[in-house]
Amino acid sequence: MSSIFTKIINGEIPCYKVAEDESFLAFLDVNPNAKGHTLCIPKQEINKLFDMEDDFYLGLMAFSKKVAVALEKTVPCKRIGMAVVGLEVPHAHVHLIPLNEMDEMRFQNKVSLTKEEFQDLAKAIQSNL
Repeated sequence: MSSIFTKIINGEIPCYKVAEDESFLAFLDVNPNAKGHTLCIPKQEINKLFDMEDDFYLGLMAFSKKVAVALEKTVPCKRIGMAVVGLEVPHAHVHLIPLNEMDEMRFQNKVSLTKEEFQDLAKAIQSNL
């Protein structure tokens, strides 16, 4: 059975796309810890991050770094935090979270954005890639 991320990759579920190449996709988390919370995923459905071949893993990290740099240029913050948890969706993914305080990394406090705010934010991050 396809994960929700595979459905996003296949266009069955819409997303606020930030970046994409032949192997990876980045999009805004619709239940964000902070404004700009972005997920970077491989297009290949792989359950666990550490099940990836080394070159593919390094590719995901390089892609995530590129997105993080653009995100930091777009969303005012002290730094971009990165987390790999992997329990909520059985598809490897990297969380990039603009941080001003540690609570934004705890996955307990969420922020709300309108559809228009998500769209504008995705376009702004894209412009900084």
